[in-house]
Amino acid sequence: MQPNGAIGELEAFRERVRHFLSRSIDSGIACPAFGTIMPPAFGDRARAWQAHCFEHGFAGLHWPRQYGGQGLSRDHTNVWGEECARHDVAPYMNFQGIILAAGAILRFGTEDHKQRYLRPTLSGEILWCQLFSEPDAGSDLASLQTRAEPHSGGWRVTGQKVWTSTAQLAQQAILLARTDPDTPGSRGISFFCVDMDTPGIEVRPLVQMTGDSEFCEVFLDDVQLPPDSLIGPLHGGWKVAMSVLADERSAGRVGAINLERRLAVLAGGVPGDDPVLTDRLMRALTEGGALVQMMIRSDGDLSLGPLTKLAASDFGAVAAELGLDARGPDAMINGEATEPFLYAPGMKLGGGTSEIQRNLIGERLLGLPREPRPRFLPGPPNKGRAP
Repeated sequence: MQPNGAIGELEAFRERVRHFLSRSIDSGIACPAFGTIMPPAFGDRARAWQAHCFEHGFAGLHWPRQYGGQGLSRDHTNVWGEECARHDVAPYMNFQGIILAAGAILRFGTEDHKQRYLRPTLSGEILWCQLFSEPDAGSDLASLQTRAEPHSGGWRVTGQKVWTSTAQLAQQAILLARTDPDTPGSRGISFFCVDMDTPGIEVRPLVQMTGDSEFCEVFLDDVQLPPDSLIGPLHGGWKVAMSVLADERSAGRVGAINLERRLAVLAGGVPGDDPVLTDRLMRALTEGGALVQMMIRSDGDLSLGPLTKLAASDFGAVAAELGLDARGPDAMINGEATEPFLYAPGMKLGGGTSEIQRNLIGERLLGLPREPRPRFLPGPPNKGRAP
């Protein structure tokens, strides 16, 4: 339990945040919330918003002051996230930079890494992307095949990445690559920082059903990285990646606030004179309310992450379809409900497929026998695969 003085300090800070957000919304500088993936069309606005927050002392709240932060506690960061959710405002320019890249550098980077990257990331000068998933290594990330080989004192990287958010806009990237090809699974993987202007990098945006290109495929053809591009220990990149990905799954209270706001919008958009739609709405509100409580309960409890991820993906599809049907045939042509409906199927894939989440729930939470895995066979077809 926090002492009364700490509680009073946090409440005073919450009032400061509310005042700042209200003024920023009124002035038009605030960037609307967009979740973990920044739509490319929001790029300039999100960058301006990040710079504005940094200038007024609302960026990197729990980061050390020597790296551009405010030297406050994580509780202050949580308050900021909660109030941004209530005001429907983005808490930062992009998740991949502020949470993943900066989190890895803060925990595992050298002093030179911290001085070089952290302040420009907080001020909005550097936009990051995440080069993790591959065509044959999405949810099974440990089977990635992109190679980083020692070369001229540094590294030579060859491989392909996919589902990379905003790669077409990013100046820097965090990269997972296999540095020990003879070691399968999560061992033998290292974590790197990559300048996206490096020769040999080709970015190809992928057009989605919505018409947007939030994701890209990225090709790395003999990309030369300097020796100081390595973050953390050699062959220890899996630990670096998992430590920062844990932050992705620990914002339960903020997620609950966002969902409560979404439920209110959903309830207001369904006409009350249609008994079938009304019944579907009540079911959705009941499921959504249960999910809100699950998110609050899971805040900081990573073991419940697969449950909330699976439930949120399923609920997103239900809510999107209900919102579309409530607006009638014109919603299928164009309207506020059309894009969420087209986007919803991807929620069951991104961040770990629903099938993977069910495996995690069964094996890790319920203690069921592990799903049969193919035995590791040496040789080219299975080289680098996990047993």
